[in-house]
Amino acid sequence: MPVPKGFKSDGYGTVKKFNGKNYSEIATIMTDNGYKMKHSYARTIYINSLKKVAAELSKLYDLEYNDKELLNIAINYDFQESIRDFMANIEEDVKSSKKQKIPNI
Repeated sequence: MPVPKGFKSDGYGTVKKFNGKNYSEIATIMTDNGYKMKHSYARTIYINSLKKVAAELSKLYDLEYNDKELLNIAINYDFQESIRDFMANIEEDVKSSKKQKIPNI
């Protein structure tokens, strides 16, 4: 999926700042695990997944976006960073809930 002509991105959500991997590293890992993949396909999967998240969030707030608008949301660095922060909070919540003991009733 090509980036719209004339579009300039500030980055993407898997940047090293978050101890993430770039698309080439993701593709290499997938290939090593038996799934032949190029970095461009890794990006396509990543962006399409984020488009689905953006579509579900827009439904939640009764907003309607066309495919091009969803793509612009998905490739937006701030959106990707927000999703990353949300997922990190979920991971922390799961870890903390496993540490808590459930009392016998």
